[in-house]
Amino acid sequence: MQNDQLENKIFEMDKTQLDAYPDGVITLDRTGIIKRYNKTEAMLARREAGETMGLNFFTDVAPCTAVQDFKGRFDTFAKGEGSGVERFNFTFRFAWGRQDVGITMIRRTGADEINVLVARRSEKT
Repeated sequence: MQNDQLENKIFEMDKTQLDAYPDGVITLDRTGIIKRYNKTEAMLARREAGETMGLNFFTDVAPCTAVQDFKGRFDTFAKGEGSGVERFNFTFRFAWGRQDVGITMIRRTGADEINVLVARRSEKT
């Protein structure tokens, strides 16, 4: 299966399938509220998935993303209509070190949610 097809299947995955996905997956509504947060992302970000549900990703969970290079892109992407994909690199800065990641945002026609895939490139302390 091609990568784009797999990424689009994330919209239909149940919790077990989502938790088995090898990259972090965060499903956000168009305002940044977390709707789904998979086990991979919870482990790599050192956060319990349950504690993130319903919180604003940009202000409550990952404030380092509240910058133009991430939130600005998300806000512009979230205003779009129809399906779309946007990819970019980003560095999460945690107390224990940084994580260089590849971000893929996926929007489907008619969907009110956006999947944010987080592929770790390396972890540096």
